[in-house]
Amino acid sequence: MGINEDAMWAMARKMGMPESAIEAVKAKKAAAKEGKSSPMPDLGKIMEMMKGKNKDEMMNMAKKMGMPPLAKGMDGNEVIRRLKKLNTITELKDIPVLSHALFPGTHCPLMGAEMAIAGINDCLMVIVGTDECSYYTKGMTINERWGGLKGRCVSIILDGHDVTFGSTQMMVEAFKEIMAEYQPKCVALVTTCIIEVIGDDYDAIAAQLTKEYGIPVMAIHTEHFKCEDHFPGLERTISACYELMEAEVEKQNTVNVLGQRMGDFCSTELYAMLTKADVKVAMQLPSGTSVEEIRQAAAAKVNIVVHDIALPLAKQMQESFGIPYVYFNRFVNPEHILTNYKELFAYLGADLPQEVMDKYAACKALEEQVKPVVKDITYVYGNTPFDCFEYNSYLCQLGMKAVLIQSNRFAEVNQADVQNILKYANPYICRAANIPPLRSVYDVIHPHMYMGHEFDDILRKKGMANLHTDRAGTMMGFEVNQFLLELLPGTVAKAKEYRKEAGL
Repeated sequence: MGINEDAMWAMARKMGMPESAIEAVKAKKAAAKEGKSSPMPDLGKIMEMMKGKNKDEMMNMAKKMGMPPLAKGMDGNEVIRRLKKLNTITELKDIPVLSHALFPGTHCPLMGAEMAIAGINDCLMVIVGTDECSYYTKGMTINERWGGLKGRCVSIILDGHDVTFGSTQMMVEAFKEIMAEYQPKCVALVTTCIIEVIGDDYDAIAAQLTKEYGIPVMAIHTEHFKCEDHFPGLERTISACYELMEAEVEKQNTVNVLGQRMGDFCSTELYAMLTKADVKVAMQLPSGTSVEEIRQAAAAKVNIVVHDIALPLAKQMQESFGIPYVYFNRFVNPEHILTNYKELFAYLGADLPQEVMDKYAACKALEEQVKPVVKDITYVYGNTPFDCFEYNSYLCQLGMKAVLIQSNRFAEVNQADVQNILKYANPYICRAANIPPLRSVYDVIHPHMYMGHEFDDILRKKGMANLHTDRAGTMMGFEVNQFLLELLPGTVAKAKEYRKEAGL
């Protein structure tokens, strides 16, 4: 046979060959020895073909052996044919999904709701749905922030009767017990997919419970079958907090920070600049606030929106309370950052600190140093803490070449950055959170760099370095630009080293 048979079957299993197919091949081989069937192909020859000496022959052999389609391997050129070019995209649905099975895949909106409610310190989360959804969420909340195992995350599990005849009566009875045991100041009723399928009206139920118990009860809808990822759960939870806000409050020299999901805003450059101007931070939603701070949120002079998830709430507060907002996302372009600072301090009626201009000048000087280093460096964009299209637009301005962008977002607000990218390149584009199909593409397009979450060892074998930017998730202001520009040269050097190792 030319190879240890046990090793061969181990290899077949790694390639995805099912046990049923392995047993069938073994039976056919045994039958062939007894002259009852056609001879089996030489397994040693198959191993040689697996090493890439004759790919077409290997695929034919795999088919004869009963391997499933995936076990044929991903062909980079075939995957490229499924991609689209950025200039052909007019809306999100135009961006292709490369395969039905996704890895690592996206999180569901229930996780987003959990992340947001975690930051409202005295809000009780009530998950309404299946035991699987409750188990998944409870596993994330057994920590100090939530109060441990008996903390402020509880579940109401539906059974077959509830699914068939409705869960309203069960919910009313369970809520009575919850109120008696927890005495919460605020409750978020978080519905899951099954509630949305059977059609129970939890907006009406929440309104009824609010009236009956005299506390705010918010209905948060987190069905995953209508959306791409966990961000709608965050957005809906933040937006629901509007109902808690009081219109008649005394104005203060404060700002609200809307949309920060991770890190401590007080550690950011932006916070330091606000402090220099004697501006205090009031509500931080969802990164850390209370029901009382939400009630008083309309007292702020300005809302600082640091992520798209908070834009609906900011617009509603502007319409209802006349509070302007500044869209101060985690931008990397120093021009955008300076514009944000100027707009913010104009709304505050305060002078722009000189330190802001000093930081801008330092970033522009660093930018000129980095441009020659990154010129013509090709990259694939995956998942980062930054605004996808603003980030890619800036990299293209630096002289880098985007060859493939992954994104689950595409809206009107992105159009200016998209058009700027197209001045420099017309990269491929596909949906995010599905890295395996793209690995074969790297063997065709040979980029220098990957930006996002991938395994460094896999990338290195393909002559690519990974630009790790997660630490920027806790930054805001020019520190974001500085972090990126200081990180790029070292990653470029690694990429060139790895390309030599890979023979590129």
